[in-house]
Amino acid sequence: MKNEFVTRYEGNPILTKDDIPYPVQTVHNAAVAKFDGRYVMLFRSHLDTGRSIIGIADSEDGFEFKSRPEPFMLPGQSGVFCEYEEFGVEDPRITPLEGAYYITYSAYSRHGVRIGLAKTTDFETIERVAFISEADYRNTVIFPEKINGRYARLDRPHSDISPWSIWISYSPDLVHWGDSRVVIKPAKYHWDEMKIGPGAPPIRTEKGWLNIYHGVFPTMDGSVYRLGVALHDLNDPVNVLGVGDRWILQPEDPWEVVGYVHNVVFTCAAIPEEDGKLKLYWGGADKVMCAGTAVIDELIDLCLTDSRPAIG
Repeated sequence: MKNEFVTRYEGNPILTKDDIPYPVQTVHNAAVAKFDGRYVMLFRSHLDTGRSIIGIADSEDGFEFKSRPEPFMLPGQSGVFCEYEEFGVEDPRITPLEGAYYITYSAYSRHGVRIGLAKTTDFETIERVAFISEADYRNTVIFPEKINGRYARLDRPHSDISPWSIWISYSPDLVHWGDSRVVIKPAKYHWDEMKIGPGAPPIRTEKGWLNIYHGVFPTMDGSVYRLGVALHDLNDPVNVLGVGDRWILQPEDPWEVVGYVHNVVFTCAAIPEEDGKLKLYWGGADKVMCAGTAVIDELIDLCLTDSRPAIG
């Protein structure tokens, strides 16, 4: 039985606060995209006010990143974005779609947390599109193509009725969303029993949409965040073909076990490569950025041959 699905990069952590040319307290929970022959990372950082901004870094190989001299995204300064981002912008995800790069992010304010949508075509400028949820929502990832003529997304609303579950929704225009259904729920006394949420944007494979998600388990010493995988039908992602019964990554390295929030690996990005592997990125203990590689077929096999029910 294979226990190691992710091979950690030997140079971890790949980005820390000491690598940033302006004052921040953390570097974590970063989105990554391939753009113009390089890798671009949008990373979350806490300021010493406790609020978050989004910085940007570049890499030729996807492992060694260099931060740009200024942040990429600060809380909005006018209109509705000013009101609903006043406490910070967090945890971006990037989806290449129709010639642009769409960025979902968590916007915090006195009204709670909701999902914002922005886009860029050059990673130099950013255009805010809309808020695409009410409070309280986090962890929204958009599929990289239309499905049956509609845009699709996975997200995780806060709900005591269907606790901390992954839902799917559809949209005609990326702004207005509906036709929502729950697709995966936490499993009782399982490594993801407390709550789950989408991690990286879904990856198209020949056998289905690969969904790398996070799951949380409560212990007497606090919660542990791990990563797992699920596989959704290509033509109808409401249909979950399998959810891996075992985690693929858990906190083990010192910077994953101890940090701003202990015992956390949390992903917002995975990049499929032509060799059948993917580069996986995760925040360690809400303080540093880490990376590793995984074999896509092995993750798919886990979903299909060693699976637990999507909704128990």
